[in-house]
Amino acid sequence: MRKAQITRKTGETDIKLDFAVDGKGESSIKTGVGFFDHMLTLFTKHGLFDLSVTCNGDLEVDQHHSVEDIGIALGKAFKDALGNKEGITRYATVTTPMDEALSTISVDISGRPYFVYHVEGLKDKVGNFDTELVEEFFQAFVSNAKITLHINLAYGSNTHHIIESIFKGFGRALDQASMKNPRITGVPSTKGTL
Repeated sequence: MRKAQITRKTGETDIKLDFAVDGKGESSIKTGVGFFDHMLTLFTKHGLFDLSVTCNGDLEVDQHHSVEDIGIALGKAFKDALGNKEGITRYATVTTPMDEALSTISVDISGRPYFVYHVEGLKDKVGNFDTELVEEFFQAFVSNAKITLHINLAYGSNTHHIIESIFKGFGRALDQASMKNPRITGVPSTKGTL
């Protein structure tokens, strides 16, 4: 299996993370941020990854460091787990409904970090979760996984549903892009490297 372990300790967070690309959708997630745990569980389930993560963060300050640093660790784990990227599909675009919300996620496992985020109309909070941290998480993931990611919200009115649509779609798109394709020989790039 393509998998990786990441341990990351700073003055703000202490993270232990195990990630498998070719999993069954199993997760054990304890970040101290309940809504974020829920979103990572959805990402794992719908991406058919396996993910175990524990984070002891400075939640007495706020949730920012925990969410961003998990994005860093998960991005590194994804990059490490893919290895040389030989035989992967590379691209995927997935549109995911969640009740009244509809989002589209496009992924290119390109070796070039680039992030586009077109999501408008989120309320500031879902429970006690700061919704601006959704963008922070994905920016951290992209920078460390070295992928191109476009997140586009078509519409939606319920903030929980919008974010849920995004995380489910992200899991599905990442799964499809990272799948091995028996028709692909070597790295899927005319340059010969990703």
